[in-house]
This record gives sequence, structure tokens and C-alpha cells, in this order.
Amino acid sequence: MSVSPALADLSRLYQTEFVRSARAVGVLWAVCTLCFAIIQVVILVQPSWISTTDIHPQVVGQPPPSGTLGLFEVCMESDWPVPDCRGSLSSLSPLPSFQSVAVLVGVSLWAVWTSILCLCLFRFCSAATVYKICAWLQLTAGFCLALACLLFPDSWESPEMRALCGDSVGSFSLGNCAIHWAYMLAILGVLDYATLATLAFVLANRQDALLPPDAQEVTTGLLMSA
Repeated sequence: MSVSPALADLSRLYQTEFVRSARAVGVLWAVCTLCFAIIQVVILVQPSWISTTDIHPQVVGQPPPSGTLGLFEVCMESDWPVPDCRGSLSSLSPLPSFQSVAVLVGVSLWAVWTSILCLCLFRFCSAATVYKICAWLQLTAGFCLALACLLFPDSWESPEMRALCGDSVGSFSLGNCAIHWAYMLAILGVLDYATLATLAFVLANRQDALLPPDAQEVTTGLLMSA
């Protein structure tokens, strides 16, 4: 079958311009996904979701406790350089009050790492299919992480929080504590997953809808023979 010069030029333009830009954006998307997957491991295991505030007591007496709290451990500052941490991070057993939050963060972590493993499917499936699979996995990860961030304040009325933040602590009330960097990263992670999933859907749609139907067959043949 003969190919018109205009159609051949359009196919070459697709090959030289769009494929390069799409690969560059795809690589950037994959790197950002990998980076945040590593960051989420830190979010899950670090005892830095809640920290005490630097409030000095007005009365003379024993100073209030100082430390940080995570999903698996409560760490109190001591006279030693290393804080005194109580919990079971080694056995991956979350604190009783934060079990549901830890499970949701764990499911989110599983989803994002599964999306990274799905990048191997580029050798066997079309790019549009792989992007869509990864996008849905990242949406799942973002939904679970968002739900964990919403449920976490409802679990503040716990013995661990009372020991660290005082008796004034309650659901959605931190008492003498404040949110720390790990919880802030988790909230930012929800926005990051939404952005990555949206970008993956855009890349998938661009793979399918860039060229008209009569040019896609010719372009596919040129790409396979390159």
C-alpha cells in the first residue's frame, strides 16, 4: 500500500517530536512516583506524626513530657542523646489506637509500589494500557492515604496521646501537642497522588488520540520498524 507524502511526514513528526516529549514526561512521572513511594515508607515508619510543643509551665514542678508520636512508636526525650521509644516497629505492630490508620497507609503504600512494578509491562502491553493501570493504582493509593489522614485526628483520644500531650487531648484536639512533618507529608502526598494519576491519564489519552485513525496504522508500522 502506498503512503502519501503528507501522511508520511505526519508520521515522522509524530515519531520525532511527540515520542520524545512523551518519553521525557513519562520518565519524569515515573521518577516522581518512585521518589514519593520511598517517602511514604518514611511516613509510615517514622514516629513524627505528632510532637509536643515548646510550652514552659508557669508553675514550679515536674516539666511536661517532650517527644514525638507515630503510628508504631511513641518516643520520649530523655537524658540520653537517643530518645526513649516505646512501640513495636520491629514486628510491624501499630499502636492500638492507630491500627486502622496504619492499615490504610499500608494499603496506599502497596498500591503505589505495585504501580511502580507495573512499569515492567511497557515491554508487553501498549503504553496507554500501562499508564491507565498505574493511574488507577495511584488513585487508590491517594484515596487510602486521604482516608488515613481524615481518620488520624479521630484517634487522638488514646492513652499514648494523653501520656504525651496531657489530659486536654481529645478527638481533633491536640492539647499540648502539634502536628509534625510526617503527617504534613501524608497530606501533601494526597495531592501528589492526584497529580500523578491525572498526568498518567493524560499520557494514556495522548497515546490513543494524537493522530487520526487513518494515520495511526502507518505510524504504528513506522515505530515497529524503527
